[in-house]
Amino acid sequence: MSKIIVFAFPVFLLLIALELWWDRRHVRLAAASGAVAKSRYGLSDTLSSLSMGMLSQVTGVFGKFIGIAIYAALFGSVALWPQAELWNHWYGWFLALVLYDFCYYWLHRAGHEVALFWAAHVAHHQSQHYNLSTALRQTSTGALFGWIFYLLMAVLGVPPLLFGIVALVDLLYQFWVHTEHVGRLGWFDRVFCSPSNHRVHHAINDGYVDRNYGGIWVIWDRMFGTFAPEVQPCVYGTRTPLNSWDPIWANLAVYAELWRRAGAAPRWGDKLRVWLKPPGWLPEGGSCQMAGGAQAFDLTAVRTYAPPLQGAQMVYAAAQNLLLTALGAWYLWNVDAQALPLAALGAVAMALGLWALGRYLQQQLAWWSTLGLQALATAGVLAISPLGL
Repeated sequence: MSKIIVFAFPVFLLLIALELWWDRRHVRLAAASGAVAKSRYGLSDTLSSLSMGMLSQVTGVFGKFIGIAIYAALFGSVALWPQAELWNHWYGWFLALVLYDFCYYWLHRAGHEVALFWAAHVAHHQSQHYNLSTALRQTSTGALFGWIFYLLMAVLGVPPLLFGIVALVDLLYQFWVHTEHVGRLGWFDRVFCSPSNHRVHHAINDGYVDRNYGGIWVIWDRMFGTFAPEVQPCVYGTRTPLNSWDPIWANLAVYAELWRRAGAAPRWGDKLRVWLKPPGWLPEGGSCQMAGGAQAFDLTAVRTYAPPLQGAQMVYAAAQNLLLTALGAWYLWNVDAQALPLAALGAVAMALGLWALGRYLQQQLAWWSTLGLQALATAGVLAISPLGL
């Protein structure tokens, strides 16, 4: 699986570059005609999304073992139809993909309606821009509990290999829907997760929050009452903004807040409910609004987080991100052949490098400090190579 991602990542970067070119062209043409068009890209935001995508893949090397091991164990012990001929034909593969997307719908919905799962999923929603790089902005903690929602497939007898294949197909499909440069698609929008439908999902507008959870098909949303069409321009991000480019903090911020709330709750039952109730829930006497909120949200108060960078700083940050991308690819390519201690060393080194870049983008680390930390990260990642240092 790691090697497939290594092959896919250059394709993702190429498509992001093409969308960026198209975006810049759109802005220039609008300016030439006297209109005003806002770019869908911000350099720091894009680099942050790429960093979080790489961190997600690196940590996923360990996290996926949890779900795969449990899935395989359950499949081997209680699967109802493990040897069914169905799974050897195209229609069985299609059925497995539909089953996966159905399970994904409920995981995704829990990721918005249950605080513990929102703490993992929030990382994907923190960007205030919406473009193809946003698709790569993924959680590094989702594998801890996300496997629970796919156990139905193991019980039904979907082979682990087929499960892995349809999971990858579902994930790759969702890349292209993260764009503002594809408009409404008519009948397609009524059946599939499309750019229009998924823009709604990422928006914080009233009426848009906690809608359109489907990965490939939006029919699940229509069946279970969570569909909303795109009828007004979308404002993106989270209603409580992260205001940070630190990829580690982005993954841990909501967990830290839930921990604080649980610690402050007077009753043991409330300490547990803080994690299992909707995001934003507080014990009786405090606020109990969900993340989506029943109250109207003032979109005019939203401010885009963008600490300014000079031209040289932009070039330096982009170069560092390119280095980290290459290091991440090297890590993912070689990690399967390494013992756990070396694999863990490489993961920590990658996290250090990505953290340093995020802090530099926030102007909280000088370039020379970042360079030193990147040198340590490089040494740590190269240590997992079959050739060693």
